[in-house]
Parts: sequence; C-alpha cells; structure tokens
Amino acid sequence: MGKLVKREDLPKLLRDLKAQGKTVVTTNGCFDILHVGHVRYLQKTKTFADVMIVCLNSDVSVKKIKGPDRPINNENDRAEILCALACVDYVVMFDESSPENLLCEIKPDVHTKGADYTIETLPEAKSIIANGGRIEFISFVEGKSTTNVIKKISSQTSTSC
Repeated sequence: MGKLVKREDLPKLLRDLKAQGKTVVTTNGCFDILHVGHVRYLQKTKTFADVMIVCLNSDVSVKKIKGPDRPINNENDRAEILCALACVDYVVMFDESSPENLLCEIKPDVHTKGADYTIETLPEAKSIIANGGRIEFISFVEGKSTTNVIKKISSQTSTSC
C-alpha cells in the first residue's frame, strides 16, 4: 500500500496501525496550491502523533465549498504533491463537504485545524471528541494562503501587456 489510500482500504490500515501501537493524527483540507504555510502546517501536524493521515477534499468536494472555479489543481495532482512530503504518511480523499464521516471512520487520536477555527466553529469537533480524540489548532503563517497566491497571480496577469 502506498501513501495514497482508498477509503475502502482504511479499515485494514487502521487495524494494522493500532496493532503496532501507533498514534494517528489527521488534518483535512483542499491543499490546492501548496505553499509554505501548508508545509509548515503539515510539519506541525506530524508532531502530534506517530502517523499523519491527510484527509483531502476531492475535486467534487472542493467545488461544493469553494465554487466552480476551484480547485486550480486536480485531486490526483494535489494528492501526489502531498504524498511527496516526508511528513505525510497517508492521504485519503473524500467527496463530502465536511470530513466528519471520514473522521468517524478513522477515529484519530488528534485532529488539527487552522487557528481560524475554534471548538465551537469546527463542524467535526464533536465527532472527534466523542471518539476519544483531541483537537489542536495551528496558527497560520502570516500572508500565506492559496487565496493570496491566486490574487497575486491574477493581479500580475491583468497588468501585463
């Protein structure tokens, strides 16, 4: 099994990890145009457990939450880039708007999310806690976001001759 895991293969992977006594941390997102903020966020996420599983929004999911012009990069490219990072152990895609169902399947020891969320505003928080996990919020790198990258590219292309 490679780093990219099919959802139907998750139960076996999770049984194997549990049998080895490994702790699991999850995070989720679109990771559309990977930038230094993403890399630092993922590296920090990895520090919370032995194994990190990134729950990646599929193209269908991204369009539901970001609109018809997103993602910029397709799900296979985004997954391949994430799998290339040393801190990422596994990537699994999901089609829903929220990773809640997938996280109920994984039952991570820890789940991370950006510090723009709180326990009250994070939709999957109740499920994580109900399944015995805890949530860690990670601060963003100032000025580093996919939206900012897209804005910068758009402003440069609109001013060129």
